[in-house]
Order: sequence, then structure tokens, then C-alpha cells
Amino acid sequence: MAHIVVLGAGLAGTIMAYEMKDQLRPGDTLTVVTKEPKYHFVPSNPWIAVGWRKPGDIEVELAPVFAKKGIGFKPVAATKLHPESNTLDLADGTSLTYDYLINATGPELAFDEIEGLGPEGHTQSVCHVSHATRAHEAFEAFCKDPKPIIVGAVQGASCFGPAYEFLFILETELRRRKIRDRVPMTFVTAEPYIGHLGLDGVGDTKGLLESEMRSKHIKWVTSARVKKIDPGVMTVEEVADDGSVKATKELPFGFSMMLPAFRGIPAMRGLEGLSNPRGFTLIDKFQRNPKYPNVFAVGVCVAIAPAAATPVACGVPKTGFMIESMVTATAHNIGALLRGQEPKEQATWNAVCLADFGDSGVAFVAQPQIPPRNVNWSSSGKWVHGAKIGFEKYFLRKIRKGTSETFYEKLALDVLGIAKLKQTVEVGPN
Repeated sequence: MAHIVVLGAGLAGTIMAYEMKDQLRPGDTLTVVTKEPKYHFVPSNPWIAVGWRKPGDIEVELAPVFAKKGIGFKPVAATKLHPESNTLDLADGTSLTYDYLINATGPELAFDEIEGLGPEGHTQSVCHVSHATRAHEAFEAFCKDPKPIIVGAVQGASCFGPAYEFLFILETELRRRKIRDRVPMTFVTAEPYIGHLGLDGVGDTKGLLESEMRSKHIKWVTSARVKKIDPGVMTVEEVADDGSVKATKELPFGFSMMLPAFRGIPAMRGLEGLSNPRGFTLIDKFQRNPKYPNVFAVGVCVAIAPAAATPVACGVPKTGFMIESMVTATAHNIGALLRGQEPKEQATWNAVCLADFGDSGVAFVAQPQIPPRNVNWSSSGKWVHGAKIGFEKYFLRKIRKGTSETFYEKLALDVLGIAKLKQTVEVGPN
């Protein structure tokens, strides 16, 4: 009988465990290894940062859910993978052996690559619920003495959607507090143009997002390389198409949230043939590593090359729909291997996104995620905000109940039909 280990219990790892459990034979065992005992719904972190949610609203204790499903659970950080011996070392001094390992760890946040970046520096983050909680404390202090705000994503970032979301959610909250007129806002991004999103745009995301920024008096700097961040001042190079620096700016701020670049976790880095130089796991079309075919990977930890070169480095986002399709393909492929069959399932790598702006939002569908596409659609309106709230409630219910039901595919069908999601308009943030 086989032992399968899922490394990580975020969006990818938790649903991976649920779907993998459905593919096991009698006698097979499944263990989830993660450094944190709770799941938290990352898309809600921007709401945490402005006080529209509390951490407990978006967290789920995993031990009782996994126990009910018959899934082993070790809330201990992994320290090193040894793929030659099928062994995973843990921070408590123990180790696990496996027949199949699924890397679903998500990223390590590379705040240290830019001086002054991150919660231990001079900017905030919404990448983790603890960061968002700290950002909320900083935001409350900021509102007592409003100054300029900078929001964005630094060079090498690959997840741009939350930066746009947080920018507009902040803008909405400042208007509600009647201090927006005292707060100049600037969006600083490594993207070559507004709405690029690491995907070379989807539909008219460029036009939609630029229009939103103009209507809300938000300035922007694109192809931006952040050099350093001092207290209250961000030094930014604006890079031309040929890679030369066309301007260096010192931008003042009283509050800033900048998304960092990602890299693979230390336990998975530096493994020749398994990881790329950034520590992301190399996979084939069946989600398995070519050198170590009993190691699979899903989610943000997967190595994906950018669609095209940009003046400042931009990564490719791994969106929820893409992650869900990776998870389903991986579960079925390992299920086939357990039964002596060859893997055949391939992830679709489509993108469906609901970007909430606090009182409206932008939705897009990209099929496939990287162009050229069969579907290239975007839209905006108050209905997106309501749909995002519905998505949050559905997904947390799914995690709490331990169901393997897929969601993003259903959402894609509804978005393409639009009518069902538009019925959820006029839902408040709380």
C-alpha cells in the first residue's frame, strides 16, 4: 500500500488533500504536512487590512476536518526534501517517508530582496492573514494623520490582482471615512502597463483599470523597479522598453502595501532537476517532476516561464482556476499510478478572477491563461463585489466541510453566462 504526502495546506494543499483522498485504494494513507494548523482564505486578506473582516472570519482549524476525512495531519514545517530516498525532514527532528509527494506549499515571500520591503521593513503586506492584521493596525494609525499612499507590486512579483484589489478597497474605505481628499494615491508596479497582470492583459483589463484609476484620481508608475524603501520614502526607477533607466523617483508615503516577489520554500530549493533557480518545482504536462516522477506539484510553487519578456521582470500568476485544475489532474494521475496505469490527465490552466474594489470590481476569464486564447473576456460592475462575497462564503464552507467539489469551473460557466453572478449585486462588505 502507498503513502502519499501533501506538503502545504493553503488553497492548493487543502483541496489537494480532499481530492487525493477520493482517489486512494483501501489501505493507502494520506498525510498533510504544513507549518500552520489553520487554513486561511487568502483572497479576503485585503478586507482584513481595512477592518471589513476579522482573522477568525476567514480561518478554519484543519485538524478536526482532516480527522473526520481520515487524513493524517502534521502541523510541522518541512526543512528538507530528499527525493533520492523519498524522505521529508521536519522541523521537530522527525522525518516522513513517502511513495508519492505533492508539493503544494505556495511561495516563500522574498521581502529580503529589496531593502526596507515588507512588514519587518517599512511597507505592509496582504499575503498572509498575520500581515493583513498588522496592516490594519498600521492603517488605523495612518487614518489619524493622513498622508500619501503607495500600493503596488515590486519587480519579480507574479500576483498582481491583490495589489489592484487593495488599492481600490483602500480608496473606498478612505471615502467612507471622509478623508480621501487628504490622501494622494499612487500605484507602483513592475507591469509594463496597467492591467497587464502578468498575463499580457485579459480582455480590456488595461482600459478598465486605467479608467477606474483616472476616475478615482489615482496616479501610476509602470515598468517600475523599486530600489529601496526608507521610512516614508520609496526610491523607484522607471525603466524604458530597452531596459535603460529613464527616471528615478523618490515617492513619499505615509502608508504603503507592496507585494513581493515569490520563490520556492527552503525545503525545496537547490535540488538539481527538481527545482529551478528560484526554487519552484519543475513539472511535465501531468504535474510530475521529470527527474523524480513520484514528486508532483500544484499551485504557486510550480515553475512557469513568463509569457513574454518585459522591461522589468514580471512573473506569471497561478490563479485559483489554474490551481484547481492542477489539483484535479494530479489526484487522478496518482490514482491511476496506484492502480498500475499511466497518468493521462492534464490541467487546463485557465484563469477566472473576481477583483473586488470595495463597492464594485472587475472580473475576467482567460482560457487558456497564457495567450493566445480561446476566451479573452473582462467586465466590471457592482455585481463583481457581490460575487466575491459569495465566493468567500462558498469556499470557506467547502474547506470546513471537507468536500472535494470543484468550484472555479462552475464560476467560469456563470461568468461566461454572467446572469447568475449579476443577481448578487448590492451586497455590502460586511
